[in-house]
Amino acid sequence: MKLKLTALACAFLIGCGGAPDLDDPKLSSRNLNLEEFFEGKTVARGQFQDLFGNVQRRFDVNIQGTWDGQTLKLVEDFTYADGSTEQRIWTLKKTGDDTWIGSAPGVIGEAKGEERGDTFNWAYRIDLPGRDGKVMRVDFDDWMWLLSDDRVLNRAYVKKYGITIGEAIIVFEKL
Repeated sequence: MKLKLTALACAFLIGCGGAPDLDDPKLSSRNLNLEEFFEGKTVARGQFQDLFGNVQRRFDVNIQGTWDGQTLKLVEDFTYADGSTEQRIWTLKKTGDDTWIGSAPGVIGEAKGEERGDTFNWAYRIDLPGRDGKVMRVDFDDWMWLLSDDRVLNRAYVKKYGITIGEAIIVFEKL
């Protein structure tokens, strides 16, 4: 019983850990402009880790982006390590100099995002298909940092019922 309480307390503390903030000091003078970075072909590699850091799923993504001056459409083709595939199509609309809204199948309501310097923060609720065929509704607090002209690091905090259940870590590379 003591071990279970200790594990629960640790999980709670990890879930309450600090997350990035758009006001954090910038580590570069670069500016991330989603429409410039994601227009054309991009590839990504990533993994989802549970609350305890155990890798649960790895994936590769091929992304085709088109920008028409106001709307960025991203066609994401996922291939998971177990051989399964998934496609997600995002439609992002630029609503201001640095603000975005977006939608994709499974997204509940609107995704909202803001660019600030080399950083982009994106938050949304989504129904994700599970490996068992069940759908899981989760909240993403998604952070991107422009590392170079052709590379973006993405760390997404995933929550269910307000409790962090894991993280997705992804590296995007512009082709």
